[in-house]
Amino acid sequence: MIAELLPDAVASAWRRDDTEPVTLFPEEAAAVARAVVGRQREFATVRLCARLALRRLGLPETPLTPGTRGEPSWPHGVAGSMTHCTGYRAAALARTADVLSIGIDAEPAAPLPEGVLEGVSLAGERRHLDALTARTPDVPWDRLLFSAKESVFKTWYPLTRRELGFDEASIDFEPAPVRSGTDPHAPAHTGTFTARLLVPGPVTGNVRRDHFTGRWLVREGVLLTAIALVRA
Repeated sequence: MIAELLPDAVASAWRRDDTEPVTLFPEEAAAVARAVVGRQREFATVRLCARLALRRLGLPETPLTPGTRGEPSWPHGVAGSMTHCTGYRAAALARTADVLSIGIDAEPAAPLPEGVLEGVSLAGERRHLDALTARTPDVPWDRLLFSAKESVFKTWYPLTRRELGFDEASIDFEPAPVRSGTDPHAPAHTGTFTARLLVPGPVTGNVRRDHFTGRWLVREGVLLTAIALVRA
């Protein structure tokens, strides 16, 4: 599903569960040696997805160990992002000659726990979500906002190596018309979003990026957001 949200230059792969056997590199296994079994399995499956994406780019497999913020250590010349939640794991990669940075996030298509929205949103965003909910109440807009901000951070961090708070980007969603028909794979809801950075954005190609644009999808109990910062 994640491929539907990304340009052709991005290779991706996804899995719904952790049933496929995966042999980790020693460095990867050491990184989760003390984790619970469930965490070890999702860690392995998302790296399987990344390896499949590397192959699609014509690149060899390599250890993908977590960095200081949990970000994967991609091979030189590769930009990428991983995500996992209950029922979904995915990775998306591209050559940096084509794409500067990628951010993807998957979440269960369910509302956030009570009280969380206030901590991850701005007042203007909450008014925006109220209006969207009035129009389309079956989309968990609060969770979608959280996911979009996760994708923003994953795009931002490799370019800046600095933290970005939830209050330092403002998200605006634009739903697409709902597709009707009998296709079971048609998305229930999809659209685009714009993230306006409220702090100085990263400079790439002598241009300061003051906003990121992305796409979102809600289908089959999962919601996905994705940003691919394409090189100009």
